[in-house]
Amino acid sequence: MFAPSLPAENDPLPLPAQDHALLSTLSTRRSSKVAHLSAPGPDRATLNAILQLAVRVPDHGKMAPWRFVVIGGEARMELGKVTAAIARAAKPDADGSLEEIEQARFTRAPIVLAVVSAPRENPKVPVWEQELSAGALCHSIGLAARGYGFACTWLTEWVAYDRAFAAALGLSEQERLAGLLYLGTPTEAPTERPRPDAAALTTWL
Repeated sequence: MFAPSLPAENDPLPLPAQDHALLSTLSTRRSSKVAHLSAPGPDRATLNAILQLAVRVPDHGKMAPWRFVVIGGEARMELGKVTAAIARAAKPDADGSLEEIEQARFTRAPIVLAVVSAPRENPKVPVWEQELSAGALCHSIGLAARGYGFACTWLTEWVAYDRAFAAALGLSEQERLAGLLYLGTPTEAPTERPRPDAAALTTWL
């Protein structure tokens, strides 16, 4: 497995230079549909490498206001049983397909990575900035996963906003899910979708 060498603290870093490969990657960045993800997913070593690259996001105050929960193997089905029970309690009159859908929720990809936003009170770093850092982290994970040949789908869905599910995942009252990142091997190439016109959204002062 290729792993780029990482600089040590206080090492001088290279100055920005034109990088056509990077620009090309950004120009075709596209989430895969979760239905188009299959095994294999990243193994532990590769996922660790992906995360080590991804944590190089803006992080005011060097607080690392986020953490990860990896959901793989049989844990995907076990957690699906939890979501099925929560969903059934909320919708007792739903038909029997509810349990089937929820139990399979986390089996849509070989690895599901929960990115937990874990902000802390700091007089110099607003919680909002810490939450933005967690969002940047989710995006960086997708880019790093692509570098290793995997596809990434960043979802939230109802479970990301359900406190019973958060508790089952081990989140504290102060934590919330920035996203559930489904990681796997793409079975189909995504197609381009309409993109906003950046110039139309820009004001020059």
